[in-house]
Amino acid sequence: MTATAGSIGKAEPVRTAKAGQSVASRIAERLSGGLVRVVLILVGLFWLVPTIGLLVSSLRTPQDMSASGWWTVFTKPSQLTVDSYQKLLENSDITNSLVNTVLITVPATVLVVVIGALAGYAFAWMEFPGRDWWFLGVVSLLVVPVQVALIPIAELFGRIGLFGTILGVILFHTGFGLPFAVFLLRNFFAEIPRELLEAARLDGAGELRLFARVVMPLGGPAIASLGIFQFLWVWNDMLVALVFTKSGTQPITVALQTQVRQFGNNIDVLAPGAFISMVIPLAVFFAFQRQFVSGVMAGAVK
Repeated sequence: MTATAGSIGKAEPVRTAKAGQSVASRIAERLSGGLVRVVLILVGLFWLVPTIGLLVSSLRTPQDMSASGWWTVFTKPSQLTVDSYQKLLENSDITNSLVNTVLITVPATVLVVVIGALAGYAFAWMEFPGRDWWFLGVVSLLVVPVQVALIPIAELFGRIGLFGTILGVILFHTGFGLPFAVFLLRNFFAEIPRELLEAARLDGAGELRLFARVVMPLGGPAIASLGIFQFLWVWNDMLVALVFTKSGTQPITVALQTQVRQFGNNIDVLAPGAFISMVIPLAVFFAFQRQFVSGVMAGAVK
């Protein structure tokens, strides 16, 4: 009986707190979880509508697209066909531009990640004269817009024979991607415990081995985030590609823009080409989304 009375006495404050709540707060407390989920689902579906519409349009014939909206496919699924994708594969301009996009994006992403990681480690844990001033100089480059450098670098590439080549586009994207890469990775590497690095040095690890065996595995989330940012930026870029590429080196963004000039005749090529151009970066993002979220939240919680 004593234990029962004691337990009842402990439960009374909870009942009092509940009783002190207003009717509106009780309703909000009960509906908040389900209501938030419903709202998030509706927002997600709303953002998916353009993607679904583009996918459905890429699977319809030009005659069906000109006759009715893409949503009519739900009542007439017989409209779906893969003929547009077959025609796309026969279009050498689109297929070559897709290959060019891969040849530009992958090296530009790898170079930025590797060089940015090495520089970030150096700025975080290596002592050399003027280290902080050099880092401030790199960070100050973040405010330089791309448009300012287009004409000077185009003239420079023209003099050394890189204008209109894939290598020139790769170098441009690498140069403008490095300031953000160094800034992001330096701040992430600086949060690694010093004791961990000192223990590795006591075991005989040199700087390169320390970087490869300790820093890089711990910096996986930040490196994955940087890789996603750089990949998406380069893949979706059209301004730099318009300036620095020619007909044989154009990426998919420029090729699709060129096809838009003949929209009435090439709508069956534009829709599947645009969907492929969009779905590849989406696949990359979803493949590394867990590391991306970890990298973005790094340092937010101590």
